[in-house]
Amino acid sequence: MDYKEALAYIDGVRWYGSKPGLERIAALLDKLGAPQKALKLVHVAGTNGKGSCAAMTASVLKAAGYRVGLFTSPYLFRFNERMQINGREIEDGVLAALVTEIRPLADAMEDHPTEFELMTAAALLWYQRERCDIVVLEVGLGGRFDATNIIDAPEAAVIMNIGLDHTAILGDTVEKIAAEKAGIVKPGGDVVLYQQKESVEAVVRAACDAAGAALHVADFSQIAPEFDSLQGQVFSYRGEAYAIPLPGDHQLRNAAVVIEVAQVLRARGWKISQDALEHGLYAVSWPARFEPVHEDPCVIVDGGHNPQCARTVTDNLLRYFPEQRRVLLVGVLADKDYPSLCGILNEAADAFVCVTPDSERALPAAELAAHLARFGKPVTACGSIPEGMETALAQAGQDGMVCAVGSLYMAGELRAFFGLQ
Repeated sequence: MDYKEALAYIDGVRWYGSKPGLERIAALLDKLGAPQKALKLVHVAGTNGKGSCAAMTASVLKAAGYRVGLFTSPYLFRFNERMQINGREIEDGVLAALVTEIRPLADAMEDHPTEFELMTAAALLWYQRERCDIVVLEVGLGGRFDATNIIDAPEAAVIMNIGLDHTAILGDTVEKIAAEKAGIVKPGGDVVLYQQKESVEAVVRAACDAAGAALHVADFSQIAPEFDSLQGQVFSYRGEAYAIPLPGDHQLRNAAVVIEVAQVLRARGWKISQDALEHGLYAVSWPARFEPVHEDPCVIVDGGHNPQCARTVTDNLLRYFPEQRRVLLVGVLADKDYPSLCGILNEAADAFVCVTPDSERALPAAELAAHLARFGKPVTACGSIPEGMETALAQAGQDGMVCAVGSLYMAGELRAFFGLQ
């Protein structure tokens, strides 16, 4: 298969859907020689912030001189973004060769692997063959039954902020969802937890106690902001100074978790100097997370797609743009809690422009517009994402701003609109 055929095959496996369980990925990886057994890993779960945490952790490890694999999802612009080594995406030919190798093994299985399981297997095989020193592996969905959880005890298991998302699969309370995320806790391992409500921490603590795993909880009271702008922030944590190129209080909390991860890795023998930690955080790149992509007027792109994300975006809009006219370009997936998301975003919106994200699960722009009309603010439905951005820019004018939010499935096209990839 060539690259296009490989992507077509992976995409064509979608009809198998999402089927919980580790049996398929275990069987497929066994056929491939169990590449995950040869890898050292950092495993990252959570509802929000896990992508930022994974990117920061990989950046820090790269700055420390290691060969670092990074596995994330979804992608913004190109499928290959999901699999990287030291910031380099997997090459088209290499991905095609991996899928060509895996396909007959997967097709021969009575219970066919899902799309995400195929991607996970390909990534783990690539990282093993490329002799990565360590791999940062982001969970796809949940934790306990996610394909990435086929690994043995990682160097660190990280559980980020937990909120209500995928409730039909993971549970309808944050405590039930926390139990699913805590499924990545392994006997004898180290677990780093994003500080959060006590009932959630209690669930994770119980999982650690049951597994004999050591729990390390980030202490957000130790964060001291020193400088803040859309281009980045300077802060101290536990008395040490750091800088990150990402705006928003939530990114300071994410960075604090990464600093705790670095401490855990140091205790396990990984050589991460303070200079590498500082440089890695400063050098991180993680697009579409309250990312400025244009000036005059300012345009922000954020992939936030659940109520927790909406609260962060709303707080940031009110914080960084208190006086400007705020036009929100919104597109959502129909299976998300978009009513709650929209209600929160409304607090910072002066007008709405609606688009349909590039996903078969997308809510049509017209339906979203009908829902937003209840807030009594100007609402426009557009036929495409570029048309939506043009409309939002016109409505914002030179003195206003635009924030695109609601789904990562439109972030890539929006960044491309401004010449970014």
